[in-house]
Parts: sequence; structure tokens; C-alpha cells
Amino acid sequence: MDYRKLKSGSDVRGVAVGENAVLTPEVVKTLGAAFAHWTAQQRGKAVEEISIALGRDSRVSGPDLLKAAAEGIISTGATAYDYGMCTTPAMYMAILTEGFQPDGSVMITASHHPWIMNGMKFFAQGGGIGFHDLDDILALAEKGSVPAETAGLIIEKPFLPTYQRHLMDLIINGIDPEVQKPLLGLHVVVDAGNGAGGFYADMLEKLGAWIEGSQFLEPDGRFPNHIPNPENKEAMASISGAVKKVGADLGIIFDADCDRAAIVDHTGKEINRNRLIALISAILLDEQPGATIVTDSVTSAGLADFIKEWGGEHYRYKRGYRNVIDEAVRLNEAGVNCPLAIETSGHAALKDNHFLDDGMYLVTVLLIKAMQMKQQGETLSKLLDGLREPVESTEIRLSVTAEDFGTAAHNAIEHVLQYGADHEDWHIAPDNREGVRISFDVDNELNAAWFLLRLSVHDPVMPLNAESDVPGGVKHALGKLCEAIGQCEGIDLSPLQKAIED
Repeated sequence: MDYRKLKSGSDVRGVAVGENAVLTPEVVKTLGAAFAHWTAQQRGKAVEEISIALGRDSRVSGPDLLKAAAEGIISTGATAYDYGMCTTPAMYMAILTEGFQPDGSVMITASHHPWIMNGMKFFAQGGGIGFHDLDDILALAEKGSVPAETAGLIIEKPFLPTYQRHLMDLIINGIDPEVQKPLLGLHVVVDAGNGAGGFYADMLEKLGAWIEGSQFLEPDGRFPNHIPNPENKEAMASISGAVKKVGADLGIIFDADCDRAAIVDHTGKEINRNRLIALISAILLDEQPGATIVTDSVTSAGLADFIKEWGGEHYRYKRGYRNVIDEAVRLNEAGVNCPLAIETSGHAALKDNHFLDDGMYLVTVLLIKAMQMKQQGETLSKLLDGLREPVESTEIRLSVTAEDFGTAAHNAIEHVLQYGADHEDWHIAPDNREGVRISFDVDNELNAAWFLLRLSVHDPVMPLNAESDVPGGVKHALGKLCEAIGQCEGIDLSPLQKAIED
């Protein structure tokens, strides 16, 4: 078994159901044992002295894989805590919470991916593990381990009620500590996508909110209603329709393991991607003028202007939520006040929440602000006034056909950068930290259109994003790129050429 093939960023992921399953109970058992040994090394303890917590989302393969991971952990002599149904963010919160505090934790989830998939997200004392940490764990799995003479124990110890109490206290203290039902008068529709987040609706109701119209709250590991993904068009259309049908103030949607979320406003308008970043940025910048907001590289030009107008600094960084979070942590350690790291996908981590990638915490902050604004006769979406949104946008994926795809992609990026430097009408982004981002003047509008070409975090693919503030700008930018990249070998340019011709 080549465990490295299961690597997906800093997570493990693979098909877990059916004849083509690669993430089998036996594989997960081996990975559980490897993580126990790795955690013991990191903590400077004997493996028999450590404990690992385990949680899962609603996927049908979850119970068996959690059991297998627990068996792998106790085979080393370590203790395994079974938290049952949980959320990914809660699995790290447990490490920080008195009365729990395992040495490490594992969430069994494949996030928004189809129900036949599953995966493992690993947490250590400092948060989610990094790419190189996972390499070490996979190497230990490849090597295998000899079972301890005495197996450890599997102890059932639910953590979700404690995590829920943490969120409830956040809302109460954020609105009015003297009031036990601070959400009275607020109508919120929750869509859990049949994942692990259905409890959030019950929690809001306990705090006084009206939750009529909430949907797909019951866990169902086949996700029969829609993909639990805040970026999915059908999922967002579903929550939007539910909000408009009942006339709610707000709609909230989670992915299966609740590390990502999005909202819709009272009109049903989607607030995800750039809008979501703008909204939370406005809230934080109102409290912390001059703060730096770290995002991934594909955010819009309008968002950069919006953050600047709110008095903040926009810092574009690489795709990959671990990259964004790690850079925000680094900036803070260097003395830069950076309260937020967020990807356009919805992955968001706030400094006030230990830079934990937590979609449920994010929407809780937004919910508090929504209630405060309603008490003032305003709506949450008013904060988005002034956000310039692109007239056109597209994403194209160019397959890298060369055997050494990393070198081919790097050479293409360097070629485009050099081409841009040689042409006055190509404006290379001054904050280019991933791939190559170029803007163009179109119809006498300065920097009206741009493209970003980069190498995928996971696959032999070069994602190409393009946006324009004027009609026709995307084709203008793509045409310019086609001129530059046409002679580069090892890349399938047919999707780019088709986009220009359509």
C-alpha cells in the first residue's frame, strides 16, 4: 500500500465505499497507529502515556472508520477517546478545553466530497498538522509498527455538547450577558446538508431565534438533498430559496464537517466567496482599524479596494487553507496585527479563535452582528455597500500533460512573467505571491481585467482564474495569456482556446 497516494494537502482522503475503496478500515487502523506514534514523538512521551480523540461526520463509512482508527491507536498502548458525531473545529477545541485536552485528535471526514469518499484530518497541540507532518505520519504507516503488549482503552466521551456551550456563551456575551435568549426576534434558516451541523439550529432556538424553514438537519451519510458545500450552486440555491420562502432575516449553510460555511441575506442573496470575506473583514476592521486581512490568491480586485476603504491592508497569499493560516500566524509573530485568515472557499480562521479553521465560529460572529444591526433597524448586508463586484469571471483548469508536471508548470509561469515584463500593457501584480497575476487596462478603465495562473495545490493542473470589471475584459485577458503561453510545452491549452472562441 502506497500511503502517499492518500495525501490531499495536509489531510488523508480516498474512496471509502465499494469495490474501489482505498481508505479501508485496515488502512485507517494503520494510520491511527502511525498518528499515535507520531504524536508521542512530538509530545516527548511514551506512546502508552498519550491519548488521541476521534470524531466523525455523518458519512455512512464514518462509524467503521472511526472504530478502525481507535483500534489502531490502542494497539500502540495509547488511549482513544471516541467523541462520536462531531465537527472538525471541535476536534481541535477539545485539545484546548479543560477536562478533555487529548494529546492529539483525528476527524473522520471528507468535507464536502461525495458520500463514497472519506478521510482523516489530524490535529496536534498547535492546531492542524502541516504538509510535512503528514509526510512523516505516512512514512510511519508505510513502516508499520509492532503492537504493544498491553492494548490501550477506547473510552466514549462526547465533546459536541461542550463545543455547543462554547458557541452559546459567545453569542450571549457578544449581544447581552444579562439575557439568556439574546436572539429573540431574529429569524434564521439553517441548512446542515445532512452533515454534522444540525445541532446549530437547535442551539439557536434555545437562544430565542426563530428557525422556521431550517432544512436537512438530520445526519444522513448519503447527503440525499444536495452536496454539503457552500460553494455548490445547487446547495446555495436551496438555502436561498428556503430563506425567501419563509421571509427569514438570514440563512446559514455548512459543509459536512462544519469547517466551512456561508450565509444568504434576507433577500436570498448569496454571501460567500469574496462577499463573505468582505463581510467579516468589515466587522473586524471596524473593531481593529489598520488590521491586515490575509486571503488566498484568487480574490477579486474589488475586494482589495473594499478592504482598503475600510482602513485595512489586504495581503494576498497562496491557495490552500493551511498556507493562508500559517502566513497569518507568521505575520502576527512578526508584529503585524492580522485578525483573519480566509480563503474564497469559505475556510476562515480568526485570531480570537486560536486561528482555528472554523466555519461555525465564523457564522456565529456574523450572527451576533446581524442581531446587533437588526436592533438598530439595519440589515447585515448593508456592510457590503461599496463592494465592487466583477462583471465577468471564470475559472479554467489546464491539465499539465508533462511527466514532470511541477517543472512544466514552473517554466510556464516564468515564461508568462517574463513576457509580461517585456510588454508595457501587462501590469504584474505587486503583491504576487503565487503563480502569476497580471492585470490589463480595458476600455480606458485602468486594471479592469486580470488573470491568475498557478499550479494546483494537489493535482497536475494549472487553475486559471480571470475577472473583469467591464464587459469583454475576461476574453481580452485570456487572449493576452494565450499569446504568451502558446509556445509552452506540456500543457493542454484547449480549454483556454475554447474560452476565447466561445
